[in-house]
Amino acid sequence: MISQQSRHCTVELQALPSRIRQVRRIISAQLRHWHLEPLIDEATLGVTELLSNVHRHAGPDKQCTVEIVLRPDRLTVSVHDHDPRLPQVHRAESLDTCGRGLALVEAVSESWGMRPEGPAGKVVWFTLPTPVPAAPPRRDTAPLYATARPHRAGRPVRMPEKTPARSAVAG
Repeated sequence: MISQQSRHCTVELQALPSRIRQVRRIISAQLRHWHLEPLIDEATLGVTELLSNVHRHAGPDKQCTVEIVLRPDRLTVSVHDHDPRLPQVHRAESLDTCGRGLALVEAVSESWGMRPEGPAGKVVWFTLPTPVPAAPPRRDTAPLYATARPHRAGRPVRMPEKTPARSAVAG
């Protein structure tokens, strides 16, 4: 189920590998809709790691909810699952094949954390700063073309010299 408001999107799913790919596509599409393309890679990497942890560690019930919330200064991505055990952060050795998930989330996010929700499970979340919108062009400045010198075939064109005003000679 997907519920969507202007700045909120929720996806309920069972954390299986095929569903994780679908959630990545949903989040990418939602961020494009919000004009947040620069956040797609970090958001999809982070949610993939959190959902992979649910798939690997959250008992037989892989049911979870992914929620993304856009605020003026940040995007928050969270995963709610039904397993009350909080994840453990491990520092993986260079040859380890797993155990880097939360370290990756930490590396790509502005902040992250987890909180228990009693016997009903837990929430693991991370935030990404939203890009600062570009300032609109100022209207009180002259356009660039007013100060540019014309060019012909890649070389500057000589601007005509001002000629002194001719005076009529009485005569």
